[in-house]
Amino acid sequence: MSGIDVGQLKHLVVAPALAALGLDGDVAVNLVTGTALAESRGTYVRQIGGGPALGLWQMEPATHDDCWVNFLCYPAGKRFGRILQGMLSQDLPRSAQLVSNLRYASAMARIRYYRVSAALPATSDPAVLSRFHKQYYNTAAGAADPLSNIPYFRQAAMV
Repeated sequence: MSGIDVGQLKHLVVAPALAALGLDGDVAVNLVTGTALAESRGTYVRQIGGGPALGLWQMEPATHDDCWVNFLCYPAGKRFGRILQGMLSQDLPRSAQLVSNLRYASAMARIRYYRVSAALPATSDPAVLSRFHKQYYNTAAGAADPLSNIPYFRQAAMV
């Protein structure tokens, strides 16, 4: 299975979604695009093996809901929450849209990164982005391997 065209994902989905949030820039766009490749190979919208993760960014519903409950409903996140609400379709619950709504799912991945204590890296170096992904998007116990994921972040930066 070949998955989604990475250039189209990056330029037609991720970049406009992050621009709508005002959280764009080359590093952010490359990080979020690379995250989709590292998490799902840009192919899978349900976690293989029956886990809870959803969408190309493999965000768990609990993580998604935490973003809404503990950030997007508070003053620091309300502006982002209004923008995200505008990205939603009205016929599905928000977390279900991680599977079918690429714009929303990529924006939620960016919100996940925005909430961490560390600033985004200053460079789109693939090794740096892969380590940042492992530390702040995946978890210490998660399956992501920062060395083997470098090619995905390289691919994201090159298209």
